[in-house]
Amino acid sequence: MKKIVVTGGSGKAGRAVVRELLAHGYEVLNVDQAPPAEPACPFLRADLTNFGEAVESLSGAWGVVHLAAIPGPGMFPPEHTFRVNASSTFNVFQAVALHKPARVVWASSETTLGVPFDHVKPTTAPIDESHFPFPESTYALSKVMGEALAAQYARWSGIPFVGLRFSNIMEPPHDYAHIAAAQDDPRKRKWNLWGYIDARDAAQACRLGLEARISGSEHCIIAAADTCMPQTNRELLAAVFPRCQLAPGTGLHDTLLSIAKAQRLLGFVPKYSWRTEVK
Repeated sequence: MKKIVVTGGSGKAGRAVVRELLAHGYEVLNVDQAPPAEPACPFLRADLTNFGEAVESLSGAWGVVHLAAIPGPGMFPPEHTFRVNASSTFNVFQAVALHKPARVVWASSETTLGVPFDHVKPTTAPIDESHFPFPESTYALSKVMGEALAAQYARWSGIPFVGLRFSNIMEPPHDYAHIAAAQDDPRKRKWNLWGYIDARDAAQACRLGLEARISGSEHCIIAAADTCMPQTNRELLAAVFPRCQLAPGTGLHDTLLSIAKAQRLLGFVPKYSWRTEVK
């Protein structure tokens, strides 16, 4: 079996990724600072801001899924968020250059695109990977830096790097319970163009990133196929971004974070929607 090291395997996305990889016959090692609530695979406690621990963690890996990070802005002081995310990503990528696994998949973020769209507003939707970079927090800035690092390490090493710009990750069932409270007013969820991604679909994207025929460094938006709102896209944009044009052919509720590149490059097809998860 191919060994995959999943950093941050105890977190929201990490738990789903571990389950997905095990279900598809991979050997998995979860590397995290906190043990998982429900162990599913071997666990190694490590602080990835320490380079030596990062190097040790990746030993023997065929592939790496790097998810370990402070998962969003506002959780810690801005300087702490940037330092932790930037140093851990650098250490993992440098360790990859030493161990030379076959593939690296890692968690970038929708925030690189300009979330919460207060300063740089979208002019056309759905937006795609060309709407980059517009970081509005040190968290987003750490992800932009990670994408620059990935491009250079892929060039230096010849190892493919796949960065996944995850939308707001929803872990069923509890995260979906919060959606209804924000559906009465388009402004409440405008901050990421009403996007989201089920943790199970995020995990699918990670597995596909490991398996796809890719060279160099690529970055894909990963979102659900629809918005998280009952209003139509024209109603949402008219209420919040009236100058934003809806691209021809966009469905009434299609995602406004384009997943066309992920579909083309990875074969990514989201399976889950709040419309069937919210009871």
